[in-house]
Amino acid sequence: MFVAEDDAKEIEAIRKRYNLLQSELINSHVTLCREDEIKNIDKVLENLNILDQKEISIHFGQVIRFNNDKGVLMSATNETHQFHLLREKILKGVEANIRQHEPHITLMHPRNSTCTDRIFDIIKKANLPTRLNFDTISLIEQVDGGQWRTILKFNLKPI
Repeated sequence: MFVAEDDAKEIEAIRKRYNLLQSELINSHVTLCREDEIKNIDKVLENLNILDQKEISIHFGQVIRFNNDKGVLMSATNETHQFHLLREKILKGVEANIRQHEPHITLMHPRNSTCTDRIFDIIKKANLPTRLNFDTISLIEQVDGGQWRTILKFNLKPI
């Protein structure tokens, strides 16, 4: 689920400054389902096509470092019920045991950036959004490490 353009301004500014390669590959987003979870794409698409779901909100707390402090992400607060319910609807009949994937937005991906204490102090002071609304689910793909592209979009109902 991509962050709306207006909401993403500060997030994208950080990503472009400290993780340009990742920001060129994909816009800021919250991953709803991982690739290994949607191997039965026909059932996933069926679930998405009949989805009766209102847009969701995710509340974000502090930024945290991960992967030996190389990466930085915006972590969701513990109010992630809507997110997990949406995952259950999409993965119904696909995954028997749906794992608890925690929503987040990656600001610095450790694969192609390295956070320092100085950079982290700057990011902690940024005026990042604390609540984001998501009204669209995008099915995306990446080919040979290139830019991610959107294949299909599924709109959620307005609140």
